[in-house]
Amino acid sequence: MPVVTLPDGSKREFDQAVTVADVAADIGPGLAKAALAGKVNGQMVDTSFTIEDDADLAIVTNRDDDGLEVIRHSTAHLLAMAVKELFPTAQVTIGPVIEDGFYYDFSYERPFTPEDLEAIEKKMAELSKADLQVQRKVLERDEAVQFFRDQGEEYKAEIIESIPGDEDIGLYEQGGWADLCRGPHVPSTGHLKAFKLMKVAGAYWRGDSNNEMLQRVYGTAWSDKKALKAYLHRLEEAEKRDHRKFGKTLDLFHFQEEAPGMVFWHPNGWTLNRTVREYIRERLRENDYKEINTPQVVDRTLWEKSGHWDKYRENMFTVGDEENRVYAVKPMNCPCHVQVYNRTLHSYRDLPLRLAEFGSCHRNEASGTLHGLMRVRGFVQDDAHIFCTEDQIQSEVSNFIDMVFSVYEDFGFTDVMTKLSTRPEKRVGDEALWDKAEQGLKNALEAKGMEWELNEGDGAFYGPKIDFDLRDSIGRVWQLGTVQLDFSMPERLEATYIGEDGNKHTPVMLHRAILGSIERFIGILLEHHAGSLPTWLAPEQVMVMNITDNQADYVRSVRDSLIKQGFRAEMDLRNEKIGFKIREHTMKRIPYLLVVGDREAENNAVAVRTRAGKDLGSMPLEQFIEGLATEVASRGRTILED
Repeated sequence: MPVVTLPDGSKREFDQAVTVADVAADIGPGLAKAALAGKVNGQMVDTSFTIEDDADLAIVTNRDDDGLEVIRHSTAHLLAMAVKELFPTAQVTIGPVIEDGFYYDFSYERPFTPEDLEAIEKKMAELSKADLQVQRKVLERDEAVQFFRDQGEEYKAEIIESIPGDEDIGLYEQGGWADLCRGPHVPSTGHLKAFKLMKVAGAYWRGDSNNEMLQRVYGTAWSDKKALKAYLHRLEEAEKRDHRKFGKTLDLFHFQEEAPGMVFWHPNGWTLNRTVREYIRERLRENDYKEINTPQVVDRTLWEKSGHWDKYRENMFTVGDEENRVYAVKPMNCPCHVQVYNRTLHSYRDLPLRLAEFGSCHRNEASGTLHGLMRVRGFVQDDAHIFCTEDQIQSEVSNFIDMVFSVYEDFGFTDVMTKLSTRPEKRVGDEALWDKAEQGLKNALEAKGMEWELNEGDGAFYGPKIDFDLRDSIGRVWQLGTVQLDFSMPERLEATYIGEDGNKHTPVMLHRAILGSIERFIGILLEHHAGSLPTWLAPEQVMVMNITDNQADYVRSVRDSLIKQGFRAEMDLRNEKIGFKIREHTMKRIPYLLVVGDREAENNAVAVRTRAGKDLGSMPLEQFIEGLATEVASRGRTILED
């Protein structure tokens, strides 16, 4: 007689073994209809799974994150079934869930066309409407291999042959079609109602360029049509906000084939880049960081000692010399920071020591993964490492959290999510030290009264970490800042300090970054603000324009006055109509446009317009400068037009 304990702590006792679906029905007909899967003792299972002993059970519906994953996984199977019905000679390979959707790879004699995708999606809708039952069955490995070979599915047979012989193979059948899968899946195809096929691309079998090029069909699936519509709207907005478009229209940067994944910064873009760095540099000074600079090319022996050579060798750019020494262009800064620390004998009184660097790093990312500023090969990190004692962990992390949230707010991000990742299965260090480190991070978070999510087992092998995710103006989430505890590298690289007891001790090393890659952060900024950067960040803050040649000298004096007071101002003296000038500079997202006619020149005034098209009227130049200074100093919290 199993006793089932539900998430609210209530218990239900049954006279015999029951399925997850039986329990859902016992709770109520609404839940029975909505149930997609179950979580039994923390393990995801189908609704047909039988519970024979006492167990904890959560019924999974489309309101749960786990439910959405089941929907997407099942929709990938629906896609494969539709393809097989329309293109019987196509072979199915793999179809995993990815962020916001899924894909499935197919082997077929020709590429799928946009018209093919429309037909496939229509067939998927028909199969969904048919509400086909989805059933799981188990075969022995050899039996499963033969099953797929008989259907001409050589890729599936190859996958199964790579599975150990003593493992049973799970198959899911729907409407006479079956696919290899661990599951779980929805009870029937009628639960799959909100999906769309997005695109088709090429992909090598098993990611090996020596293998056949397959057809990868991407799709998205959601819990309901409202969520699907919202997602498609976000994609439309993201298309409009693509930072690569702003790179061109605002003359910020470009890329070219001779330097793949490397940014060519134009004057306006470099001004923005330097503004971001100088702001971070100012915050570092406020928080007692010491800025350093370390070499970009370092002998492989250091990377071997730090452990990076074994783990990151494939992503490193390397070079040799006439002495047969091998060097690596640094992919990260941490080993070099330990070298700076090690050049001085430290006492416990010297700690914490905070070393920061705008470290230029290079990683040999695959060419297919490069994406504007978001994924590059050459980038600069706002990197820092804090060397401290175990007792200082909590206070250092607490101070860093304050700094992180303050910085994000200054850049216009207020929706910040925090995640604590704890010890992974494979790790280094003493268990007691892990206990202390994790507790220190928890205490720092709880002392702030913050909401945070626990990611059990997702920490780095050398220590637990806290990650900070930002939600942008169209709802996308970006992983950005991090603080990570490291017990391993200081020991590997022989970092020490003299403790109160007069003996040598190994410091704790906190890896921390707020923005991460400066390049990627600028891409996120541009898309978050749709190119209209806050005035304090805008490469050009003010454009001064004349109506006729009579005001040229006054325009120059206004521009010069603004520059002398630290503002980024330009002038436009072209012999063009003022309406044309206003439209052009509005398109360039310049925050303030100053129009000068004879009256303004006579009265030492300016007529002020915003890039949003608002006319603030004529005002004394001194008044405009005072308001602009307030806006810049407040990082946009107070704006001139208010």
